[in-house]
Amino acid sequence: MLKNIFRIILITLLVWTFYTIFQFSEENATESSERSGNVIINIVNIFPSTKNLSENEKQEIVEKAQPIIRKLAHFSIYAYVGVLMMSFVSTYQLPLWKRSTISVATGLLYAISDEYHQSFVPGRSAQWQDVLIDLTGVIVGIITVLICISIYKKIQEKYCTKESIKS
Repeated sequence: MLKNIFRIILITLLVWTFYTIFQFSEENATESSERSGNVIINIVNIFPSTKNLSENEKQEIVEKAQPIIRKLAHFSIYAYVGVLMMSFVSTYQLPLWKRSTISVATGLLYAISDEYHQSFVPGRSAQWQDVLIDLTGVIVGIITVLICISIYKKIQEKYCTKESIKS
């Protein structure tokens, strides 16, 4: 019962994340640039060393940082996809290679479809570099889940060993 609830939560989060990615990809070039520019301005306005800069200096920072922020956004949201996918498939009794393959394939297919979708949005284009960044994010997300599962199992083994020694 708990496993089914966990699965429903994971699928819901995954669908919501795919929807969010789709919404970001729907933005035309101007809207997308404004969004990432606003993120950078908010960051710039937090730090004492940059918040008192002139508007021109802040705009220079935005222009230089924007490609990095955009690629980090790709990487991070797809890392989250990797975490969600691997967590979901790990609720089933499948060999590791199948869980990993399903998770990578799902992330990669969505990344490809997302870039294809962007090619129809004014001012946007499909970039294979973004697919590679997305795929890297998915893989990092998968590895993160595998590390967490491994740590959990070691803790569980240690706890079970201590309990059996006490008995």
